[in-house]
Amino acid sequence: MLKRYQLKSDFRGFQKGSLFYLIAESEYIGIKEYVLRTRDLSRRMMISEKEMDKYFILMK
Repeated sequence: MLKRYQLKSDFRGFQKGSLFYLIAESEYIGIKEYVLRTRDLSRRMMISEKEMDKYFILMK
């Protein structure tokens, strides 16, 4: 099952409350990166761990 995240505040042209799916998570030499897709799967973005913590919350 894909994890769902919601934006806490506006970020990279997306409005607060937008929903995203976590597609991939990777770590290289202690640096984590995440790949998220919009709810309709039309757009993709890669973000850092810092951005994930600052802008996104996990939906249950």
